[in-house]
Amino acid sequence: MARYTGPKDKISRRFGVPLFGPSKALDRRNYPPGPHGLRSGRRKKSDYAIALGEKQKLKFIYGVLEKQFRGYFAEASRRRGITGDLMHQLLETRLDNVCYRLGFANSRQSARQLVNHGHVLVNGKKLDIVSYQVRPGDKIQIGPRASSQQLGLRMLDITQSVPLMDWITLDREKMEGTVARLPEKDDLEAPVNLQLIVELYSR
Repeated sequence: MARYTGPKDKISRRFGVPLFGPSKALDRRNYPPGPHGLRSGRRKKSDYAIALGEKQKLKFIYGVLEKQFRGYFAEASRRRGITGDLMHQLLETRLDNVCYRLGFANSRQSARQLVNHGHVLVNGKKLDIVSYQVRPGDKIQIGPRASSQQLGLRMLDITQSVPLMDWITLDREKMEGTVARLPEKDDLEAPVNLQLIVELYSR
């Protein structure tokens, strides 16, 4: 599946927030990239540019490209409720993101690779579709292969200090997580203005 494979620190510096996880680049150079970045600082942007930037940030955070992102917006628009929150919920309940939230990987990119390589079971069956939408009651676990188990143990050790989201539960011994419920508005955290994204697509 297509994904962004370009430089990550430059993107984070462009938006001024760590979109791909903790980054020392923002501490060292907290100004936009490019030959004029230090002199230009953070220039004033038009309303359209601000909304476009919010959309780009959310796409980079979850690692989806434009066509797929539009699909999430279209699906959220069809559902009953607040479109921005529903779109965010759809992104949050992707299988790769849930693996990341459970601590099976220390980044969404690593979680995507974990799923792609067949290390993850959903309800007892191997599933390598990173965009699979999990549902309440789904059980996500590390597969039984020795390589999968070793990888799972290493990742859970690395991520053990990361707080677990309220809408999922984790059995560290079994390396198995359960989706207790769908994430609600208070569970959804992202440094973006969802309403601006909705307005951008509604033009």
